[in-house]
Amino acid sequence: MTMTVEIIDSIRELNPIQWDALTDHTPLTSHAFLSSLEQADCVGKGTGWIPQPLVVRDGNQLLGAMPLYLKTHSYGEYVFDWAWADAFERSGHRYYPKLLCAIPFTPITSSRLLAKTTEVQSMLVDALEQVIKHHGLSSAHVLFPDVDSAKQLKAAGWLVRHGVQFRWENENFTDFEHFLTTLTHDKRKKIHQERKKIQAAGVVSIRLQGQRITSEHLDFFYTCYNNTYAEHHSSPYLKRDFFNLILKKMPQNILLIIAELDGEPIASTLSIYNQNTLYGRYWGATRFVSGLHFELCYYQAQEFCIENRIQFFEGGAQGEHKLARGFKPRPTCSYHKIADPDFTNAVEDFLARETMGIVQYVTELEERAPFKT
Repeated sequence: MTMTVEIIDSIRELNPIQWDALTDHTPLTSHAFLSSLEQADCVGKGTGWIPQPLVVRDGNQLLGAMPLYLKTHSYGEYVFDWAWADAFERSGHRYYPKLLCAIPFTPITSSRLLAKTTEVQSMLVDALEQVIKHHGLSSAHVLFPDVDSAKQLKAAGWLVRHGVQFRWENENFTDFEHFLTTLTHDKRKKIHQERKKIQAAGVVSIRLQGQRITSEHLDFFYTCYNNTYAEHHSSPYLKRDFFNLILKKMPQNILLIIAELDGEPIASTLSIYNQNTLYGRYWGATRFVSGLHFELCYYQAQEFCIENRIQFFEGGAQGEHKLARGFKPRPTCSYHKIADPDFTNAVEDFLARETMGIVQYVTELEERAPFKT
């Protein structure tokens, strides 16, 4: 084979079938999802996320790829490096732009070095390092890689940063009550009380999949989504058209749950899923009802997983409250290549100290596990 490595301007230049054949079939790394971000202008000019997919090809055949972006800020990453950027700037160096291999606005672990062979994966890592040197960039970062991708980055000497997320596992539960029997009495009682309050308030939850989701449903959902950001005095990352696009391109992966009160919608959450995993993503409400967030974002989603025999429910970044609802802490990682040797040493020292804190944090979380011994 005569393989070539290059950076292109858009994933939409690539054949969707060839791209998806290299992934681990996580819907959030699919061509449909990533191209929708580009098409809806959620990434691209003016966003601080400039698509720069790194690809390996043999003629017209795609052999390897990385979802790569040139970043001019650190928003939407869920691995926080603001302190690093500040240190660079104070020392007279430029931290931005930097290179970032990640799924925009999406803290999920999946393949990052998209290739079927370790040879091509190694080529991607080598090429990324060459890009840093050639263009005088401060750094490159690979966020939430799977085990295979992490092995290649570790072998190349990249710095590793450890983190924690929360994941629920469906242990072949027959129904939601079966799941609750695995929890301690106090946790089980609290969940029962929360759900009874929702029922007593008259709230009804409706689950909609794929083609059952209408434009009107998405309009309401987007209102809820915007409200969540407004409550935090922020602006939404994703545009309305993005949700139109993913519903059109990947309807088999979309779950929309809407809460109604007296026949009127008051809250909603949209998740992405496949046969193995549900990824809880976006939530919002137009009216406050105590406990509604837990009902829509956790209990309804857990019931959906049980009914459809989906093994994992990824709860995303942060949220110790997930622990009391049957989620377990699990390790995540990111890998970092810093061009300047002095800053490499400083960051390495910081990561060593941070890792000690993460280990202690995980130990504390496990001690608070809600499960019966």
